[in-house]
Parts: sequence; structure tokens; C-alpha cells
Amino acid sequence: MKKIAVLLVLVVTFLSCNEGSKSNQRIVPKSSGNLYNVNVVIDNQLWKGQVGDVVRDILTTVVPGLPQQEPMFDINQIPPQVFTGFATQNRIVLKVELGEPSDIKIANNPYAKPQKLIAVKGKDNADIIKVLKTNKEKILETFKNQEIKARQALTLKSPHVNNNIEKVLGLTLKFPSAYRVAKEDGSFFWIRKNLTTGTNNFMVYPIPLEAINKEGDIIQQVIKIRDSVGKKYIPGPVEGSYMKTEEAYTPFLFKTIIDNKPAFEVRSTWDIEGTYNAGPFLNYLIEDKINNRYIVIEGFTFAPSVNKRDYVLELESIIKSLKINK
Repeated sequence: MKKIAVLLVLVVTFLSCNEGSKSNQRIVPKSSGNLYNVNVVIDNQLWKGQVGDVVRDILTTVVPGLPQQEPMFDINQIPPQVFTGFATQNRIVLKVELGEPSDIKIANNPYAKPQKLIAVKGKDNADIIKVLKTNKEKILETFKNQEIKARQALTLKSPHVNNNIEKVLGLTLKFPSAYRVAKEDGSFFWIRKNLTTGTNNFMVYPIPLEAINKEGDIIQQVIKIRDSVGKKYIPGPVEGSYMKTEEAYTPFLFKTIIDNKPAFEVRSTWDIEGTYNAGPFLNYLIEDKINNRYIVIEGFTFAPSVNKRDYVLELESIIKSLKINK
């Protein structure tokens, strides 16, 4: 009987602890809002002054490589006293206020899920401005990564499944079912989606590891490779024309990480000589030492007369879903 009584006590205690842990779990609503739209929670007086100027300057940083200047984020300013209810549920939030200590904090899912809230505090206007400017890249990277994850989550609702990329190249890419295989030639793939005003595209293929000299001019090497591929696979509407790198724009070069592997990122614009066809591209060389190769994956957009930021960021979200199989 004593053993049974002890057993009952243990069971009741376990159940009580389990129920208690469940009751302590905070339930938050699903986040909302348009992609690349930041709710900025800031007092009206701060917003109208130099602090507001710096916030706007950071969040409207121009997306590199686009033919026209387009901001990284759209902005909604919200005074603290009305930051309640539905207003708190935006996916990305920047909160700026006077106070001490001067710092920046990043919170995960404080009001909704998924959500990133960055709180910036300073003892006076100059202090706030200093914190903002010092952490500009952190703010942009945090919000951009959150929106890339949101875009990738949308892709999972209707993923493309019928393609040979994994079988041929030994890697996986997650992209929407609205895309179709425009061209497949050996280890070269060109994937395209029709837009109201044009197309969104990406292509992926391998090159030997020794094809890139890391000590040389990376941009010129990328241009040479992409122009040769464009000449072979991406023809223009005029006989003999093809997609090539626009010479009038200076490309941007970055170093980044994709699938835990070092990569070069080049952004600029493409055109087709003798036509009005042109647009932005983002090209990545992903170092795959195990397989003695680089994976080249490039997104490019043809969408005349409309803003192209969202199309390019959609391509970036696809590219950054890449996983090389072990």
C-alpha cells in the first residue's frame, strides 16, 4: 500500500508540473504585415527631428544593383501610446526611445510569432543617433533575414517539386510552384516565372574550383563567366543577341555565407544589346570544396516600368535556401 501511495504522489506531482509548464507557455498571435515593411515605434517629436532623419536614412538604404534607387524597407511610424493590439503584430518592429542605459536589444517574438523587435535607447538625441549609426548593419541584417525567412515560409505553402536539380547537381533549392524549368542542358538549369510585366528568373550550374582565382579580380571573373553562359543559354529577341552584363553600371561585390559555405556575391544589371531589355541580377559563387566545384546560382529580373525590389528579394530568398547534399 505504501508503494502504491508513493506512486500516486509521484504521478500527481508529475502531472501538476506538466500542467504548470504548459500554463507558463506564453501564447502570442501570428505576425502580419507586408514584406519589407517596418513599424517604427517612436515619439512624434523624435520622429520629426534628427533622430527620425537617421532612422529613415538607415531603413531606406538603397538596395544595391537595381537600375533605379529603391529602399530596403517601407516604413510606418507609430507613436508609443498607440502601439497596442494589432499594431504590435508586425513581423519587424524598430522601437526608439529616450532612456538609460544606452543600448540596442533584439527580441524574438515579443508580441507575435515570428517577429523581430529591435529596441534602441539613448539618454538624449545624440546618444540615440550614435547607437543607431553604430548598429546600422546589424539592424538591416536582422530585419532582412527575418523577411527572407518569411518569404521562404510562403514558398513552403506551394513548393515546386518536379525538377532534376537535386538529382543532377546534388543540391536542394526551395522555390514556388509558379516557377517552371525554361531550359535544362546537362548540369545547367534555367528556371523562370511569368510576371504581369515580365519574368523572374534564376539559373544554377557548377564550375570547377580552379576556374576562380581568389587573388584575382572576382568581379571581372564573374562577368566573364556569366556573359559566356548568357551567350550560350539566354538568347535575346534580336538575331545574335544575348543577355550580358551592362557595362554602364559598376557591380557591387560582397562576401557572404550560404549553406555554411563561403560565397562571393556580385550585384549589378544586365542588358541585351540592341534592345531595351535590361534589369538587375544577383550572382553567387558558392565554394563547394568537398565536390571540388563552385555552384553558380544567379537570379535576374525582367520587369520593365515597375519597381523590382520585391522580385530581387524573392530571388535572394530562393538562392539562400540552397543546401548541398552530403
